[in-house]
Amino acid sequence: MKKTKRLQAEEMAVIETAVGHEFRDKDRLDRALTHASARSAGGSDYERLEFLGDRVLGLCIAELLFTTYRKASEGELSVRLNQLVSAETCAAVADEIGLHRFIRTGADVKKITGKAMLNVRADVVESLIAAIYLDGGLEAARAFILRWWQERAVREDGARRDAKTELQEWAHAKFAATPSYRIAERSGPDHDPRFTVTVEIPGIAPETGTERSKRAAEQVAATRLLEREGVWQKSTPAD
Repeated sequence: MKKTKRLQAEEMAVIETAVGHEFRDKDRLDRALTHASARSAGGSDYERLEFLGDRVLGLCIAELLFTTYRKASEGELSVRLNQLVSAETCAAVADEIGLHRFIRTGADVKKITGKAMLNVRADVVESLIAAIYLDGGLEAARAFILRWWQERAVREDGARRDAKTELQEWAHAKFAATPSYRIAERSGPDHDPRFTVTVEIPGIAPETGTERSKRAAEQVAATRLLEREGVWQKSTPAD
């Protein structure tokens, strides 16, 4: 297997600044950003770290929601939790941090677009959480998670149902019709695409959404249509 170059010291410094944690063990950070396709012979990738990071993220988000929404039911807490730990949310965090610039993948993975690459970015965030946890303990991991998830956790739309499901049920009840989605535009390079999706329901104006994956763009389009038609209130931060 071809040997892949390790992250350079200056690259690690940029990541540590963005993440807010200085690693004692730099190998952990390097491994957290290494996809299996780029693993050198005898080396490691982020798959095991991803497994651990998923559990640490779930614990910290559950704790955050439990203390933030003291009167919320188990059902509401579960809806919020599922949204906050979803691949879409984790990938969005990766994009805000700029991790896509440092993920080390093989050429074959670099050609994958859409949801596959969204999952890679999401997996890397979970592996990074595990690396922080192993390097600095639960408090360090919690500090990172609160930094990037706390604002998301207090948004009113965090307790909403899946937008596509909500739109489909509303369209069936009001128009006896099923929403249809189509890709209106695809832009950007293969490793970082942007999809613009249009959702259409007979009898009303269409709506569009743009995101880094087709699925996420569909959710944005469905959300905008629901808000425009007054089915949902527009998203605003919760007090």
